[in-house]
Amino acid sequence: MTTRLNPITTPRFEARAEKARRNKEAALAAFIGKKAEIDEMLARLQALSDNHFNCHPDEVGWAMVGTLEHYASLLKRITDSAFGEGEHAR
Repeated sequence: MTTRLNPITTPRFEARAEKARRNKEAALAAFIGKKAEIDEMLARLQALSDNHFNCHPDEVGWAMVGTLEHYASLLKRITDSAFGEGEHAR
């Protein structure tokens, strides 16, 4: 008669489970770190926008409009990707 090992109680299974747990913890830590980076960038952009992108109304010209158009196009790519819109529509 052959004895069969329970795969759930073997050291190999326990090692895999431990590796999976550490991997999940590392992914969560990386996610939280990237979210903090994004939150910081968004806060800086909001502050810059609140300050009219450091542009006095008397200094507004087409160059500044072009700069804001460029910023808006970059942000649109991000929001389209995040919300599944535009070229990223599902």
